[in-house]
Amino acid sequence: MEPAATIRDQLVDYLSKHELSINQFAIRSGINSGTLSRIINGHQPIAMSHLELITAGMGVREDYFYSLYVDECFYHSAPTWRRLRPFIVKCAELGRMDCIELLVHNLLDNLTYVPMLFEVAEGLFQQGYWPGAALLYENVSASEKYQYSERLAMCQYRLFQIALGDDQSTNLRAATLFESYIPRLDEADQLDALKQLVVVYYSLRQWKKVDELAQELLRLATIQYDYLGHSKRTNVPEKKAIYPVYYYILYSHLMRSCACVEWEDYDNALNLIKLYIDGSWIREDSEETRKILAQFKEWGQANTYLYRLLAGQQEVIPEYVEYISTQSNEIFMALYRIIQSANRYLWNVDHVLDRFSNYVLNKTDLKELGTHNPQVIADQYARFLIELATYYLDNNRSGGVKLILLSLESSTKINSESIVMKCVDLFEQHRHEAEKEEKEQYKLLIRKVMDENEKKTHYAVSFV
Repeated sequence: MEPAATIRDQLVDYLSKHELSINQFAIRSGINSGTLSRIINGHQPIAMSHLELITAGMGVREDYFYSLYVDECFYHSAPTWRRLRPFIVKCAELGRMDCIELLVHNLLDNLTYVPMLFEVAEGLFQQGYWPGAALLYENVSASEKYQYSERLAMCQYRLFQIALGDDQSTNLRAATLFESYIPRLDEADQLDALKQLVVVYYSLRQWKKVDELAQELLRLATIQYDYLGHSKRTNVPEKKAIYPVYYYILYSHLMRSCACVEWEDYDNALNLIKLYIDGSWIREDSEETRKILAQFKEWGQANTYLYRLLAGQQEVIPEYVEYISTQSNEIFMALYRIIQSANRYLWNVDHVLDRFSNYVLNKTDLKELGTHNPQVIADQYARFLIELATYYLDNNRSGGVKLILLSLESSTKINSESIVMKCVDLFEQHRHEAEKEEKEQYKLLIRKVMDENEKKTHYAVSFV
């Protein structure tokens, strides 16, 4: 038997099958009997609230009629935003992307719906319903792709934010696609977008891009801060960035110093510390300002120890260790850099490892390792493990091969080819030390890496 063509048909069949009158079902569902009668007879469109009550009254799942409701909205009654908007939101909440796709396909024939769909997408984004929001942003972007508009740029900004995750190749692709849209954003959003891009390239270890974007962030933030200082209060923009504008100036110096460190330019890195711990030029005097300055000064103190360490000053280790022991958010990063330096300069830091034993190994939730960006933490955790494996193997400590495998597993999750290659190289050098079970685990992990590479190749070819 062919299924009923409309929600009304199915409702009539249900009433007949269960021998229910309109009044009886009205009582069961909570719909006014007159309203229900008009709906069944096709004299009144089905509102979203009515659909929910009908569905509950029939005892079927909440989205049972959603595919038919798309037809209800466009073909069995005149489309109205009052019905469409709550339906789109419910589809996003319940994961019915197929229905959103159908709705949007019909709506975008009329471009007056574009700003309305964008507004719904923004609401879904803020509520955390990102798949539904992404679908709307993509369609709004497609309808405005020839417009040099702020709305188009905002859609691309949101799609960039939604795309970010553990996979480094995906993050790079998202950053590359989004970067050219930054100048079209509102000034406040430009600051936040640049900051996020800097962090992405930091996690990807592309230091030239980090420095380039940090300088652009410094330029824009300085212009905005100077403007705010000379403008009248009535001219202050309504939209504000996440942080005060001076924060982005300090942050740009911080990220430039990080890039200098990776280039082993420790003198410039230390000079930049002086810039982001100096708040004497900041006009604001509030509790928020004092907290922000205290945070940057704390980072400056930790980084002063760190840069001296990376420059080869072994004598700083005891003081650095004592400092991080009181700063739990800095322990992981400090241990990573101490081990990295020990491998570079052939130091023995067993006493540091013994003091912080079990602090970072076998972590299932990397959020416990500090307050840094998740992508940065994931990358540095995998690098920490391979550095620690190198230290263990070079100093005849047991467990080195196990650490290689942990690093290989972690780097596979984030799709970091550079760390995977380091793991493979180190394992092959020490294969003779591996137990049978470790060799089997290594084989499985390498197969996983190969499978992921095949997927990436297929994805790339599909877009050629």
